Amino acid sequence: MTTLLDAETIPVSTGNRPATPQAAPKPSAPWIYSPWLDLLVGCGAWSAPLLAVAMWMAPTHSHAWVVAFYALALVFNYPHFMATIYRAYHTRENFQKYKFFTLHITLLLALTVILMHASPRLFPWVFTLYICWSPWHYSGQNYGLLMMFARRSGAEVTQNERRWLRAAFIASYLMLLASFETGRSTDPLILSLGLPAKFTFAVRLVLGAAFAVFTWLGFQRMVRKHSIREMIAPITLAITQFLWFVLPTLLELRSAYQIPQTRYSSGILAVLHSTQYIWITSYYQRREARASGQSNWRVSVYFLTLLAGGIALFIPGPWLVSYIFRFDFTTSFLIFMAVVNIHHFILDGRLWKLRDTRVASLLVDRAAKSAPDALTQPAAKKASRKKPAAEKQSARRIAAPAFAIGVAVLLFLWGGMDQIHFALSNNDADLTSLRRAADMNPYDSALEARIALAEAKAGNRDEAVAALAEAVDLNPENIGLQHAYARALIEAGRYDDAYSLYKKTLQTFPRDVDSLVNFGLLAVRLGNPDQAIDSWQKAVDVNPNETNARLYLAQAFDQRGEPATAARHWEIFLRLAASQPQDSSVITKDQIISATIQLADDESAIHRSDSALTRYQSAIALAQSASNLKLESLALAHLADLQERKNDAAAAAQSYQRSLALDAKAGDALAEGFDWFNYGQFLRRHQLPKDLAYACFLRAENLLANANPTQLETVQAARRQLESEMGKKSPIAAQKDLPGLLARATNLPVGSL
Repeated sequence: MTTLLDAETIPVSTGNRPATPQAAPKPSAPWIYSPWLDLLVGCGAWSAPLLAVAMWMAPTHSHAWVVAFYALALVFNYPHFMATIYRAYHTRENFQKYKFFTLHITLLLALTVILMHASPRLFPWVFTLYICWSPWHYSGQNYGLLMMFARRSGAEVTQNERRWLRAAFIASYLMLLASFETGRSTDPLILSLGLPAKFTFAVRLVLGAAFAVFTWLGFQRMVRKHSIREMIAPITLAITQFLWFVLPTLLELRSAYQIPQTRYSSGILAVLHSTQYIWITSYYQRREARASGQSNWRVSVYFLTLLAGGIALFIPGPWLVSYIFRFDFTTSFLIFMAVVNIHHFILDGRLWKLRDTRVASLLVDRAAKSAPDALTQPAAKKASRKKPAAEKQSARRIAAPAFAIGVAVLLFLWGGMDQIHFALSNNDADLTSLRRAADMNPYDSALEARIALAEAKAGNRDEAVAALAEAVDLNPENIGLQHAYARALIEAGRYDDAYSLYKKTLQTFPRDVDSLVNFGLLAVRLGNPDQAIDSWQKAVDVNPNETNARLYLAQAFDQRGEPATAARHWEIFLRLAASQPQDSSVITKDQIISATIQLADDESAIHRSDSALTRYQSAIALAQSASNLKLESLALAHLADLQERKNDAAAAAQSYQRSLALDAKAGDALAEGFDWFNYGQFLRRHQLPKDLAYACFLRAENLLANANPTQLETVQAARRQLESEMGKKSPIAAQKDLPGLLARATNLPVGSL
């Protein structure tokens, strides 16, 4: 595990005597600053209340919380990155000692920033690395601090105990990582393995149990030998690890609360981690300065240096790139954030190791007055040599207080401007604020998307479409913006433009399933059904479990008169629907019932009568459980048709009669009219009294008075034909006794068929 403080220590030996690995130096006191500050900040004891506040405030005070949190990032997150830069670069000795990381890795990551701007499509890989690495980095810091406090408390941590505790922290990280990799990622910048939840559920439970067991094994002997009071700091850090990683994952398993992946890297945990980092590095830098004779070292000056440096790392870059190259500000900011974080993870893992005698002497042995290796390394002696006059003059000029203060003031002003821009650009409820933010930086796709949403809410549809067009132009690689723009065009009735947009989008994202599905729908609307089928087929080729594409393909093949192909897609659709969670709203019960009826119709058409019969009965049962009278009636009517073709007229009559009774309850005049007409045709085919069929046709004609004229004409033609067969008096008599005839028709004895 790469840690802030690597716990696999090599204690400093004296003279020629060998070092004893189990021995730990006996400090004068275990605390860094004070018990309460160390426990709250350094050990993360304030995690529980702060995490609870974050969970409560985030949804209810969205704008205020987002702005406040961004301010916290400026005060804590950004400076904590600068703390590592300060440690690595502020002396020539450290720069040379870690030259591979301070120079070569840094240059490589600087080139990565350029590459990400030149080819944003590669950015999700780097961003995903940053997201998945962050919790590992947090875990490493907690583990390192736990070991540091154990040693400062005088505990002798055995090799096995170190292994158990390390395994516990690794288990908690893997537990969270399993959550990250479960299911399809909803963020286009985060790649996911898409592991099935039924697999990772068991894995996460096992890892959670492993964390508990390994933690107990690691602590049980030390707690018995010392006391909980003496071991309170290490125990608190173990609890913090539980709160940061294990508990949220357990809550997610219960579906009680789910934290997005980015929250672990840029949310409240980032603030907690950053304050913890500044707490320990400020202590280290103060002791190092005092050990080297710098009596004028001040923590306030150190923090202001970190604050100015943190702003320099994150803020000027995206602003300059967006203005100079007209590059999307949001994308540029995320690129800088990801790469600076990765640089921090790499550099931090090399700098802070307790096996480094200098680090160990200053962090573990509180009584140490100097760093032994720093006094004996040749690099330190070389650094003490006199510099050339020109170099010394340049150094004095750079270090001049006026210059340093001027740069710091400029950075603070820039940071303040960035805070104002952020506050304005995230005030979604105030269109004026959003427009002011756009005046400050017109090259921000995320801001343009918010403006579009605000314009749409204000009823300014054309302005909303224009804002989304600008957002897509700034960030054409963002598929989410492409979809938002297409939806806006469709809502504005600009179907041709939406069709052209999706056609262009699919050239860039040929495997985007949502684009393929929506392009197919637009193709149907514009009269290109074959193109629609081709697009939906590509969608299921990319993702065979795409339910919407399966549904549309089934409907399209039914319309083309290809029941065998349609039935195959209906079967897959229903199988996918059955695999959905019970509380899922992706596929409704009505869709499942309708699909079952359609599949039964297709199976009946391809002479799979027994299977069709089972499907109809299943649809009837589903409709009854859902209290859907209309679909139950429809399934019964279709079942009656199949039963008649299977020469079971008595069963068909009962199905028709049940269907008509449901139609009357549902109050659906159109469906009832069609069912009366079909029932009348059924009675005619089976040579039952003509007055009964005539009564059915009359009832159907009355119910379909407001129906499609062609449909109404079909009923009227059947009624007129039957009138001619019945003679002049019979129709008149039937009209007078219509209720009685309808009652007889719906209560036919079984033996009459």
